[in-house]
Amino acid sequence: MKKPAPFLVYTVLRLLAFLVPLAILWIFPIFREFWWLAAIFAALIGMSISMLFLRTPLTDASARLQERRESRSSAGQADADAEDQAVDDASESVDGDPKA
Repeated sequence: MKKPAPFLVYTVLRLLAFLVPLAILWIFPIFREFWWLAAIFAALIGMSISMLFLRTPLTDASARLQERRESRSSAGQADADAEDQAVDDASESVDGDPKA
């Protein structure tokens, strides 16, 4: 079975780290009246949970991002090398003086 993408796992866990405290705070009547205060507290709690417990999913997502970035740069370099070779070949054929 295919393993889920690290970005998706990290995003879902971050959303849960915000939504679960928000739902718990929503139980109290004062936070129903001041919903913006509940959102602020839930964001702070979610950020703390993320910093403490979600280090591994963040590391996995960052490593995957780095791999993708490196693969794109190596593919781009291969394209650039092919273009340089084509330009060199074209200039050699125009000059009529091939470099052996």
